[in-house]
Amino acid sequence: MKPVDEYFLNQKEPYQSIMLYVRSVILKTLPEAEERYSYKIPFYNIGKKPLLYLNILKGKDYVDVAFVQGILLENDFSVLKNDNKRKQVRSIQLKTLEDLDQENFIKLLHKASELLSKSKKAWFI
Repeated sequence: MKPVDEYFLNQKEPYQSIMLYVRSVILKTLPEAEERYSYKIPFYNIGKKPLLYLNILKGKDYVDVAFVQGILLENDFSVLKNDNKRKQVRSIQLKTLEDLDQENFIKLLHKASELLSKSKKAWFI
């Protein structure tokens, strides 16, 4: 079993269902995205650059769908939040599957992928 699959299967509900659903939307929307297991969490890369990652932050009760270049996307996508005072990462916090606006999420994935492909590096701050 791949480490990413193991990570998802070891999550408690509702986190497991949320993460597996978000994963399926990401891979269906961006077939070029490469799923990797880095820093003990799942990352989705375009080329060699990280686009986003899924995480459950300690002490929080939601799945953190974190966009590496989120600071560049937050004006167009108000669903992105700056939790934990991160410099560049912005995220969607999902407590339930119903919290995900799939149509808007797909637009966000396309825009994030487009921005990342135009940038020289993912981490710029």
